[in-house]
Amino acid sequence: MEQGSEFDLVDVEGTEIDGDEWDPIDVSETDADRIAKKRDRKFEQFEKRIKDADQFKVEQSVFDDATLAALYKLVQDGHVDAFGGPISTGKEANVYLARGPDDTEVAIKVYRINASNFRQMRDYLEGDPRFEGLGGKKKDVVLAWVKKEFANLKRAKKAGVLVPEPIAVERNVLVMEYIGDDQDGRAKRLGEVSVENPETAYNVLREYMRRLYSAGLIHGDLSEYNVVFYEGQLVVIDLGQAVTVHHPNSYEFLERDCRNVANFFTREGFAVETDDLLEFVTAVSADPSRD
Repeated sequence: MEQGSEFDLVDVEGTEIDGDEWDPIDVSETDADRIAKKRDRKFEQFEKRIKDADQFKVEQSVFDDATLAALYKLVQDGHVDAFGGPISTGKEANVYLARGPDDTEVAIKVYRINASNFRQMRDYLEGDPRFEGLGGKKKDVVLAWVKKEFANLKRAKKAGVLVPEPIAVERNVLVMEYIGDDQDGRAKRLGEVSVENPETAYNVLREYMRRLYSAGLIHGDLSEYNVVFYEGQLVVIDLGQAVTVHHPNSYEFLERDCRNVANFFTREGFAVETDDLLEFVTAVSADPSRD
């Protein structure tokens, strides 16, 4: 990071989160499932083009018929105009660059239905009031996870936390704002850059943690690898695992987030105590009813 970079907080004016309760998340059959079953001519043509595209050939295992139908539905709905290459690959999901309406760049996160950490996903879902009665099918768990990430991004943004703008979700595919540019590619994670003003960066990040907590959310996996630096701003990413304060392990997750953040900034030369950060974050009343 350049010396003197400013870490302005997102303006919270007008970001009140209305609503009396958390919205339940539906994991029943999706439009993409119905498209995959119907298999009309237009979808089959789209499917062939995607399977023949160079950027997807090495990842055929990710793109089953229903996933391709989800991409098709997102194109039909006007959220995606063209597909680019991969931004990142992982055990849970691959992220691809794409072009959205008006030549905007978007990121498409494609979750694998046969995710290797399926049981770990359940640990974050069980106890969340949005997923009461969720069965044990892998498909249902992964679909719930994707919709959870979409809902968490919306809630975080309304709370005044800088996160990728959530755009659309269809089955196991999430479309969101791309944080990066043509010249430098994806934004660098905090752990990939030299933090020349760690105190200022810390003050912004701890405020974001408090805003999340005030909105009834805990990131659950916060570290220097889930925060990126872009255009002089810190952006929090990867909110799929974020839990509500109702979750039975929510305080444990919050303590771990605080410990990770405190350890990182201490290594960067600005001493932070985990307990002090935890006290700051929880100094406001969590309002899990806001939606």
